[in-house]
Amino acid sequence: MTADLQACIDGFLAHQRALGRKYRSEQATLRLLTRFATEREITDIAGLTAGILDEFFASRPRPRARSFNQLVGIVSCWLDWAVAQQLLDSSPLRTRRRRETAQRVPFIFDLAAAHRLLDAAAMLPDNSRAAGRGSVYHAIFALCYGLGLRAGEVCSLRVGHVDVERQLIEVRGGKFGKDRLVPFGPRIGNLLAARLEHAGADPDMPLFSFDGRHPIHPGTASQVFHRLVIDLDLNVSDGVGTPRLHSLRHSFAVGCLTRWYRSGDDPTARLYQLSTFMGHVDPVSTAVYLTITTDLLSEANRRFESFAHTAIEGMA
Repeated sequence: MTADLQACIDGFLAHQRALGRKYRSEQATLRLLTRFATEREITDIAGLTAGILDEFFASRPRPRARSFNQLVGIVSCWLDWAVAQQLLDSSPLRTRRRRETAQRVPFIFDLAAAHRLLDAAAMLPDNSRAAGRGSVYHAIFALCYGLGLRAGEVCSLRVGHVDVERQLIEVRGGKFGKDRLVPFGPRIGNLLAARLEHAGADPDMPLFSFDGRHPIHPGTASQVFHRLVIDLDLNVSDGVGTPRLHSLRHSFAVGCLTRWYRSGDDPTARLYQLSTFMGHVDPVSTAVYLTITTDLLSEANRRFESFAHTAIEGMA
């Protein structure tokens, strides 16, 4: 069985993108593999032996287990696809993933900490290249915390993506290329109305921009976030990771679950709604965001105690 290496990779990428996935980092990784194989005069997928793959992984220094496992996972996914397409009899990959050490729990912003962050963002001074910094970053962080949007999704918003009258945001090209509609309430509505007034009427204009042409990069927003967090000197418990911009999305998910417990809703049933709202394919992906906080554990215990008391009374 013979199959051109580059053609196999191109076919795999085309297949994944037909499913709506971007696969940019995966393309870059597989391009490195192609270059590595070409240097050893391997042009056929059958030439990728277990030894060659081990050499390739060794040539890409990845000290962190998570990064190394991601590299192996990309190659593994491509080879499994090749087997499914009958381009290979079996996958030659024998490299084992590294064991990951215990990861720190994500930092969760409670309402007080979130208000401190947003107030600090609103007070950011302007500079020569960025007028209105305070209102811009206040709005970006508010959307991440209040709607659970990813930083990249917020920074990519255009004027035409926001419908204040219908109270809907159209998120385009989210993770894996998925689009979705995200509803919002009156507070977020007022914030977005102010941004629309500043950005103008052109539907293609970035909602968050300092020059009126280019949207703010999520990496820049992350840098501003980190500087604010340092100044706020938030209380980070042992075993909890340093607050990151993505922590606001985690905080949104935990906040939703906590409120459902308090209001008497069924969290299991509502989890599917949360998954759709956050742009996940299934609740398994959403569960990663549901960090157990003291408040959440307290509400869950209260719910269980109420259930147990009712059950015991029924048995009496």
